[in-house]
Amino acid sequence: MNGHALTTHHSPLITKFMLAISLMRMGAKGKPFYRLVVKEKRSKRDGKYLENLGTYDPMVNPAAVTLNHERIQYWIGVGAKPTETVASLIKNNPVAAE
Repeated sequence: MNGHALTTHHSPLITKFMLAISLMRMGAKGKPFYRLVVKEKRSKRDGKYLENLGTYDPMVNPAAVTLNHERIQYWIGVGAKPTETVASLIKNNPVAAE
């Protein structure tokens, strides 16, 4: 065997997945609607996701935001990184006092 056959690459089973909390675009052309989802960082914007954490509708005034704060905190706790936009939505929509 030559040296190239012996080189190993990181196995996807061994490496921890990089998780992101990001927006997934839904809705018709010119009428955006977004889901906040947990997904693998390298997956497509509108591709497969692990869990839906809320919604964001920028077309109504004021923008409608629903967030599952308990699950968001869980995913951040296990290493998911929110994108800048999602971090801003979380910061500007704190948990409602019950």
